[in-house]
Amino acid sequence: MARQGLKAPTGRIRLGMVGGGEGAFIGGVHRMAARLDDRYEFVAGALSSTPEKAKRSGEALGLKPERSYDDFAAMAKREARLSNGIEAVSIVTPNHVHAAAAMAFLKAGIHVICDKPLTTTLKDALRLKKLADESGLVFMVTHNYSGYPMVRQARAMVAAGEIGEVRVVQVEYAQDWLTEKLEDSGQKQADWRVDPARSGAGGCVGDIGTHAHHLAGFVTGLGVAELCAELTTFVPGRRLDDNVQILLRYENGARGMLWASQVAPGNENALKLRVYGSKGGLEWRQEHPNQLVFTPLGKPVQTLSRGMGYVDGAASRVTRIPSGHPEGYLEAFATLYSEAAEAIEAARSGGKPDKAVMFPGVDDGVAGVAFIEAAVKSSAKGAAWVKLGGG
Repeated sequence: MARQGLKAPTGRIRLGMVGGGEGAFIGGVHRMAARLDDRYEFVAGALSSTPEKAKRSGEALGLKPERSYDDFAAMAKREARLSNGIEAVSIVTPNHVHAAAAMAFLKAGIHVICDKPLTTTLKDALRLKKLADESGLVFMVTHNYSGYPMVRQARAMVAAGEIGEVRVVQVEYAQDWLTEKLEDSGQKQADWRVDPARSGAGGCVGDIGTHAHHLAGFVTGLGVAELCAELTTFVPGRRLDDNVQILLRYENGARGMLWASQVAPGNENALKLRVYGSKGGLEWRQEHPNQLVFTPLGKPVQTLSRGMGYVDGAASRVTRIPSGHPEGYLEAFATLYSEAAEAIEAARSGGKPDKAVMFPGVDDGVAGVAFIEAAVKSSAKGAAWVKLGGG
C-alpha cells in the first residue's frame, strides 16, 4: 500500500510513536532502541490521548508542536500527506489500542512496529494480519528477546541439527513485582496490566507468557499444536492471572512446559530457556544473555560466549562490541529496530532485505494471541487440552 505522489525518502527513517508519553516505561526503551544504531529520526507522536499530557510529552522530547498529536487517527492521516511525513510508527500503548492504531497507519501507507501482544483478541489479530499482508508494508512485533545474539546462536545450532531432534522444551519467565496489589497504589504500569478492558483476557500470560512462548518457538522453529493451562490469580481482588503453568505439545511431537509468574519473590526478569534433543541440549538465561550453555551428549559441557569467533554468522551479524563487554536488553531491542530498518530501506525502492534479516512479524503476533486465547480457554475448562487457532 504505497503512499502516492511522494518522492522516495532517503537518510534516516522518519519515525513516529503512538503512546509512550510521560510516565511510560516502554516508550523510552523504544526510542533508545531506535536511535542506538542511528537508523531512525523521531519526528512525530501521539504520545497520549490526553491533550495536555500529549503536549507536555511532545515538548519534553523536542517534537515540533504541529507534529505532536493527541489522536492517532488524525496523526496517521496528516503524516501520510506530508512530504516529510513519517515512514514508520511505533505503537507502544496498552494492548487494547494496538489493533485500531496499527490499522490506521497501515491504511495510511506507513510501516508499523507494534509492541506485543499484537491485539487483545484473535479475531482482531487475524483482521490485522489480513490488512498487513495486503498492504505489503513492513510489520514488526517487538518480541525483543529474539534480538539477542546468543538466542540467534541457539536458533542456528538447533536448525543445524547440533542437538538432534528436539524432544523437550522448558521455558520460564519469573518476576516478583506484582506479589502485592501494586495496582491499588496508582502505579501506572501495574494498573493497566491487570485491567481486562486494556490488557485483554490474559494478565501474566499475555504480558510475559507470550515472550516465553515466542522465545521457545523462535529457537526451536516449532509451533505449539495444543496446550493444557492453569492460570491462577493469587493476589486477592486482582482481576487477571498473575501465575501461569502450561503443558505444551509441539507439532513435531516434542513436549514442553512453560511457567510464567509475576508473584515469585526474588525474581526480577528471570527468563530462561532449556531445549533438549536426541544429541544434546542448550540453555540460555536473559539475565546472563552473553552466554549460551551447550551440553552435547557424552561430551563436556561448553559455555559459548557472544562475540567469539566460533559463533554462527546469525549471531555475529547482530553483535556490536567485543566479547567481555556486555550487550543486553537495549541492544537486543535495537537489533530488532535495525532489522526492521533494513526491510524499510529496501522497501523504499520496492525491494526486499537480505535473507539474513529476521524479526518477528505479524504472523508471530497472531501466534502469540492464539497462544493467550488457548491458555485462557484451557484454564476456564479446568486445564483441558486445547488446540491452538490462528488460521
